[in-house]
Amino acid sequence: MAYVGIATEEQLMPMLKSGDENAFAILYDSYAALLLGVIVRIVDDRKDAENLLQDCFVKVWQKVDSFNSEKGKLATWLINIARHTAIDFKRSKYFFEKRKNQTLENIGDEQLGNTAGQIPVDSLGLRQLVESLTPDCRAIIEWMYFEGYTQQEITEHFDIPLGTVKSRTRKGLKELRLFYELI
Repeated sequence: MAYVGIATEEQLMPMLKSGDENAFAILYDSYAALLLGVIVRIVDDRKDAENLLQDCFVKVWQKVDSFNSEKGKLATWLINIARHTAIDFKRSKYFFEKRKNQTLENIGDEQLGNTAGQIPVDSLGLRQLVESLTPDCRAIIEWMYFEGYTQQEITEHFDIPLGTVKSRTRKGLKELRLFYELI
């Protein structure tokens, strides 16, 4: 990922860790669309997703010292923060009450598949990479990363043994890592 005036994430990270607000603005400009797409896919509501995006970047600002480039790429770390923020929101009492009290209009849009205004999670070509996985691994990865299920929830909802879910997750992530390294 190229940054304005900054060549690599290795140059950006020390600036972020020192509290440089300009570096944070560069980070936001570079990743906001990607992270919004991840969040929208999980919560299915653009307004909630925009609020969660802000929460996500607050967490990034607060946790920037915990980023370790030896453990993974910046984009992966950011996506995980966004994903966990969205999943936590879906498990919240507010979300539960909101879903319970939906208007008829919202239910109709949801059933018709109204996806206007959603940003696809394809800034890194992730969707195409996931589609190239074996069908069993693809399903597990899609449920976890695009729909926000935990491994335990996949076990319960789809009647797949937990060990199988874990094995397919590990295999799918290994395949994705190989594909991503080839790009």
